[in-house]
Formats: sequence, structure tokens, C-alpha cells
Amino acid sequence: MALPTSIKLFEMAPRDGLQNEPGTLVPTATKIELIERLTNAGIRHIEAASFVSPKWVPQMGDATEVMRGIQRQHGVVYSALTPNLKGLESALEAGVEEVAVFGAASEAFSQKNINCSIAESLARFEPVLARANEAGVRVRGYVSCVLGCPYEGDIAPHKVAHVAKALYEMGCYEVSLGDTIGVGTPLAAKRMIEATRQQVPIEKLAAHFHDTYGMAIANLYAVLEEGVSVIDAATAGLGGCPYAKGASGNVATEDVLYLLEGLGIDTGIDLQAVIDTGYWITQQLGRKPSAKVALAKGCAKSSKA
Repeated sequence: MALPTSIKLFEMAPRDGLQNEPGTLVPTATKIELIERLTNAGIRHIEAASFVSPKWVPQMGDATEVMRGIQRQHGVVYSALTPNLKGLESALEAGVEEVAVFGAASEAFSQKNINCSIAESLARFEPVLARANEAGVRVRGYVSCVLGCPYEGDIAPHKVAHVAKALYEMGCYEVSLGDTIGVGTPLAAKRMIEATRQQVPIEKLAAHFHDTYGMAIANLYAVLEEGVSVIDAATAGLGGCPYAKGASGNVATEDVLYLLEGLGIDTGIDLQAVIDTGYWITQQLGRKPSAKVALAKGCAKSSKA
């Protein structure tokens, strides 16, 4: 199959992209500036906040302030994660135009992450989808652990297809398939997509791959060959999974852009601006970017100095 001629890049920031030292919170103003820098770089889809319980996720306790503080640009979608009706109502009050719900392809992960079975999680989403539809807000769905689970190990592709189909039929306009712990390989990624596309149109599927084992870019290329044309990424490769020991962040936006440019796919996004943003946000967090492209270009600049 031919590679897609265009790609939608979905930026996971700051929901999946900001992980600071335990016990410290990233300032609201920093989150807002990150979002605006990414917007100015040409990114048009940004998950900007998570309306979750601040008791469980203190880092996301300022979701309303973030959404209201953004200087919104025309043509840019600023979405938010809303796992339940309470979160959705808060998001609607903050003027969110697109929301997301998340399930898992692993029963054990579902229990550990949201304290319910897969079937129960899907049932919980039904009123969220109904209310969002009533408010004229689009809903995106996420499926976690599509290529492996820290508790169950390998995940059968048909389990992923089952959950993706349920979310799609429930009304999610797009379903993002997440290798949450980053254990996937290209062949496994292809098989997972092959099974899922039998239940959900390929144009409605997105790839959300973490880079724990350094396979994210290879896996993305594999699913691009299968026709996937939506990619989730996080600038500087930030993020992680608190339920999986050793799991690193989402694939770096910089590395994805470099891959796409090398394939002749125009995203309309300024790679250098994203690299600069990655260096800026990691400095704010007191860490270094994990994006290979950013590190390589940084070394190249140093050698020329």
C-alpha cells in the first residue's frame, strides 16, 4: 500500500507531554506558553488539558485555567481529556471544542488505571458521548496497551479491534491506538492495524506510540504503510506511563516530523520551531529532550560554533 500523501499530527501536550519531578507542579503560564509556541510552529491539533480529578492527577488541576488562558488561533483544535461527565461539564464550561475518552485493550490495565473492567469503562463513556453530542462537541477515543500490557504481556490484535470498534460505534470520530508502554515492534504494529481496520475505517484510526524500546519511529513507518494518516506525538518526547515501570514518553514530535519530511510528506509544521520549543520546555522542567533529531541538531550546532 502507498504511503499517505498527507498526515495529521496530533500533539499530546501538556496532557501526555508534561511530567515534572514528583511533588512539583508545572506553572499554568508555562503550559499556556508551550501550547502557544507549538501553535505558532504550525501544529493544528493539540490536546491541551485533562479534566481529571486533581486528587489523583494534581499536575492537571489547572485545566480550566489553561483552556481559558490560551490565545486561540483560527483553524487550531484545542482538545481535552474528559474521562467522565463531571470532567466533560467542566471542559464545556471552559470552552473546549473537542474532548477525548480512553479505554484499554487489557482487562488488567483497565482495572489498575480506572478501577473497572473494559466493558464497564465503555458503559461509562455512553453518557459522556451523549452529552458531548448534545453540546455539538466532537469526541476522540483512545485505546491503551494495544501492543502490550505491563500486567498481561502481549495483547491479541482482536482485543484491540473490539475496543476500537466499540468506541467508534459509540460515536468517537477517531480512535487513537496507543502502545502505552512502548514494547511494540513493526510486525506486531502491522498485525494490530490489520485486525483493527477490519472493524474501523483506516482513515478513522490514529497511531499513538511510546518509545521505551526505541521502536516508535519504526512502528510508525510500518503503520503508515498500512494507510494510517494520523499520528500522536509529544514535543521533546516527554510524558510516560505511571503504571508501567521504565516506560518512556510518547514518540517525539521532532523525530516524527523528520521522518515525514524524509518521506516527502508535507505537514505544514516548522521542524526547527518545534525543536526550539522542545529545548525550551525541557529547560523549564530541568531535564533534557529525548528527541533524537533535537539532540543531533544541537550537536551539529555546537560543532559549528
